[in-house]
Amino acid sequence: MFPVAAFARDGYCVIEGVLGSDEVARLLALVESDLAKPDGRGGVRNLLNFRAMRGLAESAAVREVVDVALGPGAQPVRGILFDKTGAANWKVPWHQDVTIAVAKRVETEGYGPWSRKDGVTHVQPPASVLEQMVSVRIHLDDCPEKNGALKVVPGSHTMGKIQERRIPEVVAQGTVTVCEAMAGGALVMRPLLVHSSSAASKPGHRRVIHFDFATGELAGGLIWAAGK
Repeated sequence: MFPVAAFARDGYCVIEGVLGSDEVARLLALVESDLAKPDGRGGVRNLLNFRAMRGLAESAAVREVVDVALGPGAQPVRGILFDKTGAANWKVPWHQDVTIAVAKRVETEGYGPWSRKDGVTHVQPPASVLEQMVSVRIHLDDCPEKNGALKVVPGSHTMGKIQERRIPEVVAQGTVTVCEAMAGGALVMRPLLVHSSSAASKPGHRRVIHFDFATGELAGGLIWAAGK
């Protein structure tokens, strides 16, 4: 059962068993055959361009979580594969997720700065847009703390967009929680939740499929990249 009250208070929750072992195995085979990076880079963007990944984002198992967390009108707007390994074992500093992927640049009040990532236009929207989003991180491998599990500051999503220089202060004054998850489990979180991850102390695969979901339309004629 989805912990509605705790999610609203903390800005995250871990739901185990979202996917069964057969589905995890199928996705791992897909990742190895179609999404493996020959250069050893630890991630793939634009996952929603792959039919199987869009199907996963719109599957009953994932929709059951999203519909409770955000509402039945939410749509998948971005997908990313992360894979920490011994060759790609990075540390992510404390931050909020404050950018979205859009179809093209349209100068709009309250949106900016702009950037390009793997050929896709990204922009920082107003906090009101990010507050109507959730991220679902589906684990394809067991992810204990030693394998680079995400760390979060519960409740920090209620602070709006925080200036980068103030984030260390928020972490110091808050309580840090490690979000361990088993393969097939999902970490559901608000983008404005302050979070980080350490490099794995015992690196192995830590494959995570990250989907962003959003409700509503963007301002000024902007269109979500995944909807173009």
